[in-house]
Amino acid sequence: MPRVLITGASGFAGRHLAAACAADGDEVVLAPPSREADLRDAAVAGRLIAAAAPEVVYHLAAQAHVGKSWADPLGTLNDNVAMTLNVLEAVRSHAPEAVVLMTCSSEEYGPPDRVPLDEDSALRPPNPYAVSKATCDMLGGLYVTAHGLSVIRARAFNHSGPGQEPIYAIASFAQQVAFGGDPVTVVTGNPDTRRDYTDVRDVVRAYRLLTARGMPGVFNVCSGVSHSARELVEALGRVTGVEIVHEIDPGRVRPNEVMEVRGSYARLHEATGWQPEIALERTLADSVDYWRRSKAAPNC
Repeated sequence: MPRVLITGASGFAGRHLAAACAADGDEVVLAPPSREADLRDAAVAGRLIAAAAPEVVYHLAAQAHVGKSWADPLGTLNDNVAMTLNVLEAVRSHAPEAVVLMTCSSEEYGPPDRVPLDEDSALRPPNPYAVSKATCDMLGGLYVTAHGLSVIRARAFNHSGPGQEPIYAIASFAQQVAFGGDPVTVVTGNPDTRRDYTDVRDVVRAYRLLTARGMPGVFNVCSGVSHSARELVEALGRVTGVEIVHEIDPGRVRPNEVMEVRGSYARLHEATGWQPEIALERTLADSVDYWRRSKAAPNC
């Protein structure tokens, strides 16, 4: 079993990835949280990689929220690019045979000319977070061509599941259902925008299959199916048996909203055999159950 290092292991996807690696018997090294090991410091990143001596590096550490990137665009760019560059340099110096998986983002594509988006679609990042991830993506490609590292760039589309913060759509809707009555009011923004959602447990399975394959490349990680907020709310009612009143908050409707984002995972499937296994209904039900067990009610 490989010795793996995970940065961002305390985050949503990082926790699921660490659990999946441990369950399969990998020797897992978790990068300390940023307050203890700041990857923006090249020396810190170098010491971490040297001490871990990893065979696989999963680089998930990032400021990963679009809204926060608008509030602090310079911080988002500086932090995400510095962490990625320092990790790549540390691997080049101390673990050049390691396979590196970088978590990139569908946000890099921006408003699509067509759907589904494939890996050859143009990158037109529409926000500071997307710009930061596109820059990191290109850095990963540079370290393949210039330094011969095995860097995999996984462009993940929307993913959700138990344990996600309620600043994201499905987690927010699930939290509202978990702590509402019957009927319960669920508040959303634009009800008709469509996004490609994949369960986080399927996403981390894709990451592990890609690192097992070990070859550099760019891969979309997505379901290939889009759902609107309206459909998500209706599905939450079905899986929980709760009557839901869907309320649209004009304040949450973004101007110039992209109406549909949907990807193709054909390249990933061809390379690894991966395809989504967890149905959306299970993702929704497990998310509601997580909030009910957590007792973390909104505004508490």
